[in-house]
Amino acid sequence: MHLSTEFRILAASDVHADAAARKAEGWRYVQMLAVNNEDSVDVVYSYMKDGLLDNAVVEALPRDARLASITDVYLEAFVCENEIHDLFGIPFDGLAIDFLGNFYRLSTESPMTIISPEKLAEQEKQRKLAEKKAKAEAAKTAKAAGEAASATDAKADAAALDAEMEAKLAAMPPEKAAKVRAAMEAKVKKQAEDGRDA
Repeated sequence: MHLSTEFRILAASDVHADAAARKAEGWRYVQMLAVNNEDSVDVVYSYMKDGLLDNAVVEALPRDARLASITDVYLEAFVCENEIHDLFGIPFDGLAIDFLGNFYRLSTESPMTIISPEKLAEQEKQRKLAEKKAKAEAAKTAKAAGEAASATDAKADAAALDAEMEAKLAAMPPEKAAKVRAAMEAKVKKQAEDGRDA
């Protein structure tokens, strides 16, 4: 029999549906494996049928991501899913036989990382700084929005007062209204001049 191998990219959200389709088509589950990248993990699902080894690759899975378990389709995958969880820190939702992080007794959490403790600490520091900066930017944006809303409210209040004053002036005798209007204009002019002098 001629054996051949193929690789294809698989979205993390399609892992379970892909396994169910493979099972329905008569594919045999072979293995799962994980490969470290600097900031992510690739997970490879391997199935075989008629001499073809089909490898579905979930690329660049973030280290805080979760995957759907395929153990309800291929129960034997529980070994690899527990192993990947313990060694690479990727949890599987719906795992049929879950060792809860105790499949191996490890002295180091996620020991298969290629990142040194120093580099991991630096990355964590940079992540926290980025979060702090994002929060500061959000606060600045919120403050600016609040100031803009206050300015709009102040303009609306001033317009309402002007309209109220115009209504009062309209109700006054014309001579008195003219004197009040002249006094108001003089007051505004004086305030403007005082502002320039300050």
